[in-house]
Amino acid sequence: MNRRFEDFSTIMFRITHYWNKLATEEMKVYNLKGGYALYLLILANCEEEMTAATLAKICGRDKADVSRAISTMQKREIIEPFSKGAYRAPLRLTENGKQLAEKIQKRADLALALAGEGLEEEKREAMYESLSAIVDNLKRLTEEGIER
Repeated sequence: MNRRFEDFSTIMFRITHYWNKLATEEMKVYNLKGGYALYLLILANCEEEMTAATLAKICGRDKADVSRAISTMQKREIIEPFSKGAYRAPLRLTENGKQLAEKIQKRADLALALAGEGLEEEKREAMYESLSAIVDNLKRLTEEGIER
């Protein structure tokens, strides 16, 4: 019997579970939720201006979750507050935010290095390429449906 569905699903769920658990533990130090790590790193590494809606789309997260995170990080002076009435204003990290993102990036890099121990660079690249293709295909299937 073909177990590809079960194998793929359980592997992806387990990766997500452990990665979220690590992110939550790491971000506790800063009294922030684990999911905020991704938001901070994307903002720190983006080369052009980004709105909350764009950040939500890139992360594949709910806009309401991103808005709550931004509100929290603005109160903590990690992200500059929006101008009055400018919901679509670009997000910018404060100096505090940039320093925090740098610390988080170092920890994320270390976690990735440790998680990928024993993987040759060629295999790692093939894995990311394969996962990207799977994501694109799954997105298309959710938009177009699966033939019956």
